[in-house]
Amino acid sequence: MSAVAIVVIAVIAIVAVGLVYAANRRKQEQRLEDRRHVAAEHRQEADTRHLAAEKEEAVADEQAAVARREAAEAEERARQARETRTAADAHEEYARDVDPDATPAADQDVAEPEGSDPARRDTT
Repeated sequence: MSAVAIVVIAVIAIVAVGLVYAANRRKQEQRLEDRRHVAAEHRQEADTRHLAAEKEEAVADEQAAVARREAAEAEERARQARETRTAADAHEEYARDVDPDATPAADQDVAEPEGSDPARRDTT
């Protein structure tokens, strides 16, 4: 073999190795680009889900605040009802105490004899 043939074969081998290296490099770059694309899609999906979760959390917080407010209002109404009932009981007791026609509590337990008219009792 002549020296020219050896040089030509060496040049062809170097060019072939260079082409294989360039092809592998492009393939690796394409894989990296594909992975970047997949990662971007996942990030976008994550962002969408984060926004949805934040929205649901805000709705839940709002509902909880409404429930707390309603519970506080119900508690206040119950307190007012107890106070009104206590005042009504006090007025009723006072009315019994000052009513000249009311019978004492001890007399209310005693049964009236049959045939007697409670309106005709002697209150002297």
